[in-house]
Amino acid sequence: MSKILIIEDEASIRRVLNKVLLEENDKFQITEASDGVQAVDEIKKKKFNLILCDIKMPKKDGIEVLQFITKEFPEIPTIMISGHGDLETAVESMRLGAFDYISKPPDLNRLLNSVRSALKNNDFTKKSRSTLKKSKEFEIIGKSVEIINLKHLINKVSLTNAKVLIQGPNGSGKELVAHQIHLNSSRNDSPFIEVNCAAIPSELIESELFGHIKGAFTSAVKDKVGKFEAANGGTIFLDEIGDMSLSAQSKVLRALQEHKIQRVGSERDLVVDVRVIAATNKNLRNEISLNNFREDLFHRLAVIEINVPSLDKRKSDIPYLIDHFLKDISKENQSKLKSIDKKAVLELQKFDWSGNVRELRNVIERLTVLSDTEIISFDDVIKFSNKK
Repeated sequence: MSKILIIEDEASIRRVLNKVLLEENDKFQITEASDGVQAVDEIKKKKFNLILCDIKMPKKDGIEVLQFITKEFPEIPTIMISGHGDLETAVESMRLGAFDYISKPPDLNRLLNSVRSALKNNDFTKKSRSTLKKSKEFEIIGKSVEIINLKHLINKVSLTNAKVLIQGPNGSGKELVAHQIHLNSSRNDSPFIEVNCAAIPSELIESELFGHIKGAFTSAVKDKVGKFEAANGGTIFLDEIGDMSLSAQSKVLRALQEHKIQRVGSERDLVVDVRVIAATNKNLRNEISLNNFREDLFHRLAVIEINVPSLDKRKSDIPYLIDHFLKDISKENQSKLKSIDKKAVLELQKFDWSGNVRELRNVIERLTVLSDTEIISFDDVIKFSNKK
């Protein structure tokens, strides 16, 4: 039974929201608050599954309430509602961790869809501590508009079983996106199986994906379970799918169409329930024109397309990434945490990052190791970064 808090200073709007929610599900337990101070008191007393929060309110506004929620109760999804909405307010709300942002007067269908998604996303029985820990491990760092929009899309996509194609340059964080989709989905207690299609020889890719039976080929000395079978009930992540052979592509297509696979050397179908997330740094539309990639497979995979921005397109995130990497490297090496001066950070923001986030991390690790002081300086960046 879901407990919902409506925070709204206008009584007439509270009545409308209450009525709409109870028509959606008469088992909802709804609490109302007419200002931000009362809302905070209610949140401290009860464990809510969802909060609907106005922006402009007396005593304590919605942004302040949202900041309190994300700090003290980050597991509670919050939908912000405001008649004073603009893009800047929406971006600020999403940056602070709001699940969604809806302008007044709200489109009731959109509101209810958002409520359903938020409640599904907030299934406490499935969101275990280990999942939350993993989610932190694969956290996407940044507060730029590009990253806020990316996280918002991940939240929406995670609540479905739609196939996803993640596109972006090497080192931009495509793998993190795939992990976040899985960890925020209803499959998060089931396997996440990753396959680097570029690292597996073309003659072995089918055996790797679908398994084989003993005697299927010379070195097949025993039966082998493939990645699709291992991922049953969970998610399979096909990284660098643009490098997959056409022969393997045709079998992946069948698996997507029929939810069936065959081990190499076998004629017996195996039914699998697998969510497929694929990623590539290639332009698959160009690969299709060159006959390197099947168009029918592309359309099967690209139900949802997610484009991960390069680091050069979100340089405002570099300070946050640097701070994250310094802490991560210190923990990894069990060494004293180093800091970095502002001039050094500004210099790092000027560089071109063709290797994206991965390259930035390597540079920060190099600076951490080679700097002779506890504060990484501008001179250290010039001397050790190997950037021009």
